[in-house]
Amino acid sequence: MTEIKVPQLGESVTEAIIAKWLKSEGDQVAADEPLVELETDKVTLEVNAPSDGTLISISAKEGATVEVGALLGELGEAGNQNAKPAAKAANNDKKKESDPAPKEILDAGHEKTINVEEAPELSPAVRKMVNDHNLNAAEIKGTGKNGRLTKEDVQNYLDNAKTDMPSTPQAPQAKPASAAPSSAPRETKDREERVKMTKLRQTIASRLKEAQTEAAILTTFNEIDMGNYIDMRNLYKDSFEKKHGVKLGFMSIFVKAAVQALKEFPAVNAEIDGTDIIYKNYYDIGVAVSTPQGLVVPVVRDADQKSFADIEKDIGDLAVRARDGKLSMSEMTGGTFTITNGGVFGSMMSTPILNRPQSAILGMHKTMQRPVVMPDGSIQARPMMYVALSYDHRIVDGRESVSFLVRIKEALEDPQRLLIEA
Repeated sequence: MTEIKVPQLGESVTEAIIAKWLKSEGDQVAADEPLVELETDKVTLEVNAPSDGTLISISAKEGATVEVGALLGELGEAGNQNAKPAAKAANNDKKKESDPAPKEILDAGHEKTINVEEAPELSPAVRKMVNDHNLNAAEIKGTGKNGRLTKEDVQNYLDNAKTDMPSTPQAPQAKPASAAPSSAPRETKDREERVKMTKLRQTIASRLKEAQTEAAILTTFNEIDMGNYIDMRNLYKDSFEKKHGVKLGFMSIFVKAAVQALKEFPAVNAEIDGTDIIYKNYYDIGVAVSTPQGLVVPVVRDADQKSFADIEKDIGDLAVRARDGKLSMSEMTGGTFTITNGGVFGSMMSTPILNRPQSAILGMHKTMQRPVVMPDGSIQARPMMYVALSYDHRIVDGRESVSFLVRIKEALEDPQRLLIEA
């Protein structure tokens, strides 16, 4: 018998949540076959079977929080179903036999008294009668289907109440204001769903709030005429893909332009540590990727030393593995600057939030044809993109942030600048 335990999850990560069991008790499994998915505050990972065998028990259920080294389950020899699943089924059967009879089962011939919490919903006509006469529905016996109140039940209750009234005259009492017909709130139980936040989503929420609390975030905007780059891309995209095996997109040129601008404005590539400023003389660019579990930011390492093709390959590989939950911890830490592309979802404008402890983040948006006044005074329809730079004003001044974004604009509008680093 082999114990399946929570593996080491990475530096500073001590616990995980059981996201999903991929196998059930009694299933035959092969060596290295995924058994269970674990979710941490940074990444989702799979625990594989150490050898061929049978999953004879599951110790940690889905949704449970487990620490490194905790027991997840047990693996027996192949073909050995073990007695645990059968015993579990027997216990369930025993439990069913001992369960008390449902409250709805009544002795034959007994009338059922309506309980407000358990009663079927009153029809509009019945509810109006009950409200008009300020009655308690729980005191009225229902003769309709499943004990449902009918108009006749309410009327009979009123007639009986009149018969039982004392003969001595009494002063009329004022009708309570609550007796006026009203629209009762609709039942929300079946129209709401409560789902526990994933560990990753909790971390995203915490860090975004932390960024807003600790940093002095400002955002500056500009717009870029993407026409020249689109023309260049259309001219070379087929030969580029044929040679490198990857498509030429928008992200690689933005990464290249960002690296060039970061070299000119090093504060944008720096971070604050207490009372110190740490300037980074390397360029590890984070690229935000939306996944079913939430937003993650894998990092393209040493982007300044890579070609357009290398950057496109890295981004494509990281994006696929991010959506599949296959990223390692090291691939999502240590970035110096981040780029996020809301344009793929149709965003026209946004103010991105810093990816702490970084000091700036560049937001790309949707490229759309807009009328533009050209240098010669003519008006043309041009493919324009709004870009936004959010930055920590504690370390980056307004002049630096605006100039940085202007450098991005210049590089995209005249891609040849990137070749000669002008």
